[in-house]
Amino acid sequence: MSVNKHLPHVLVLPEDDANRQIANGFLLDHSVRSRMIQILPVARGWPAVRDSFQHMYNQYMQQYQVCLMVLLIDFDGRGAERLDNVLSSVEDSIRDRVFVLGTSLEPEKLKASLGSYERIGKALARECADGKETTWSHPLLKHNDDERTRMMPRIKPILFG
Repeated sequence: MSVNKHLPHVLVLPEDDANRQIANGFLLDHSVRSRMIQILPVARGWPAVRDSFQHMYNQYMQQYQVCLMVLLIDFDGRGAERLDNVLSSVEDSIRDRVFVLGTSLEPEKLKASLGSYERIGKALARECADGKETTWSHPLLKHNDDERTRMMPRIKPILFG
């Protein structure tokens, strides 16, 4: 489903199919205003997320000031280094509207621990709506705390009204 570009909305750019499935699970939570969020096609790797953002979405976000963007990547154990690398593609003027989240290793390990990707996505959405942090506190997601803290005041009014 496509969002109305002229209303506040969120775009999600997933690195791979596992991240796409988690994002789709997020949309399945009944509290999410699904008309305000769009999952983009899989980028096929974190470098492709960075490059796609640099070549396509910097311009889009400058044109549509009401857009927020979530980049879903696997950090592959490289934490701050990977975050800095991905954020290097984001222009300073829109940095406050771009958020990079993902598992500290790969989503398959999170799935083995918590269940299906759909279930994980729904749990993350529920916790965003409720302000809880059970799933977000999982060791493979805990490193997202700073980005999530920065993101929630911006995204919650759009997605959870």
